[in-house]
Amino acid sequence: MALPTDPKALALGKDLVQVLDDLNGVHPGYRPAHAKGILFSGVFTPSKEAPSLTRAVHAQQASTPVTVRFSDSAGFPTVADNDPMFASPRGIAIRFHLATHVHTDIIAHSTDGFPVRTAEEFLVFLRALQTSGPSAPKPTPIESFLATRPRALAFVQAPKPIPSSFARESFYSVNALKFTNREGANRFGRYRILPDAGRDPLDPAAAAAKGPNFLFDEIAAQVSAGPVKFHIRVQLAAASDVVDDASIPWPDDRTQLPFGDIALTQHVADDPNEQRKIIFDPIPRTDGIEPSGDPLLEPRATVYLLSGRRRRAAAAQ
Repeated sequence: MALPTDPKALALGKDLVQVLDDLNGVHPGYRPAHAKGILFSGVFTPSKEAPSLTRAVHAQQASTPVTVRFSDSAGFPTVADNDPMFASPRGIAIRFHLATHVHTDIIAHSTDGFPVRTAEEFLVFLRALQTSGPSAPKPTPIESFLATRPRALAFVQAPKPIPSSFARESFYSVNALKFTNREGANRFGRYRILPDAGRDPLDPAAAAAKGPNFLFDEIAAQVSAGPVKFHIRVQLAAASDVVDDASIPWPDDRTQLPFGDIALTQHVADDPNEQRKIIFDPIPRTDGIEPSGDPLLEPRATVYLLSGRRRRAAAAQ
């Protein structure tokens, strides 16, 4: 994983980090988005169907160690877990440890889809948010932005209830990927990470009654008491589905192929320091799973790497 050599691509990544800083403030050692997180270790076991989809290592071997990070959405680490505006959508990042210093990741959030197709448009979206404070004249920049972009409006207006637990939440990967099996057959798909215990969204009154760290306290207690399990599925695209636009979710009736199960067994030791060091990557970078041509993927990887290097520098001081 390396920063882009194209000056325009690198500048775009830096602009995205900067506007997130402008929105949330700079918090050394933390991510500019999804700053508040918690890490667990566990194991991934592939399904019997996984090898038919991809020749990737973790789909073939009996099991693979994983590190999993849950997070709230906001770019500041003091966000309350039950904040109705800034905590959602929640995030999950899964690292599959394939060998020493060899890994592949899944990054997903708790709303199916994304507001825009490109990083350039996402930058406009974030800048519109940043300049749409209470004193902004009407229509505000974000109101004007959403008025002309129905997919972004649909994403913003989609229900984002607070769950009773991270272990009772579903997560959806933002970007489609291309999966290739041993025979060379290709399918496009998006990951879905589904809780073994089932979803349990809270109504607003029940969520408001919770403490500011209830999700983090609850998941830590659950894992210490016994494994917390998730099922990973791959929602397969139909021939008519757009595979390079994250702002277009596919219909729920598309086939969901079982990919495997995750069991979380332990809170990662020295969690804050490990969170500063780990840099997740939205691009899989492993044989058998590759980008779909989605233009968001490379800019997302740049933002993750810029953010990660900044966190590591803060930890070293």
